[in-house]
Amino acid sequence: MEIVLRAVVVFVFLWVLTRAVGRTTLGELSTFELLLYVTMGDLVQQAVTQQDFSVTGGLLAVSTFAVLTVVLSWTQWRFPRLRDVVTGRPELVVRDGEPLTSVMRRQRLAHADLLAAAREQGIRDLGEVEVAVLEANGRISFFSRDDASSGAPEKPDVG
Repeated sequence: MEIVLRAVVVFVFLWVLTRAVGRTTLGELSTFELLLYVTMGDLVQQAVTQQDFSVTGGLLAVSTFAVLTVVLSWTQWRFPRLRDVVTGRPELVVRDGEPLTSVMRRQRLAHADLLAAAREQGIRDLGEVEVAVLEANGRISFFSRDDASSGAPEKPDVG
């Protein structure tokens, strides 16, 4: 039972930590960040199992994390208003070709990263962009002024 309690505490801590770190960090990991997360994973394992190297202890810890993930997913489905708290909501970062610097600062999104994401989607100039949305998963969606005529998906409702 102690392993389950430890797993719950560590799961909640990691959820809060990933929400605090910010969604841009989750979009793409640098080599350093990947190494950091792998190291954190090992430290978390030690904290959860408290040096219990048995198969049962490991399965119990992993099962607890899996159940908590399913519960969190179900909670978001059942109570849609909690989705913003659990995973965040999309944020407008460009409007009419102009970066919204206050939002970018709050989301810790560097201007260079915004431009790199635009280039990855074939956008040469932010002036071509009607809106850009920082999605909850850390990716940036760009909508150009001519998207409405090209049959592109509707722009999301962002806050």
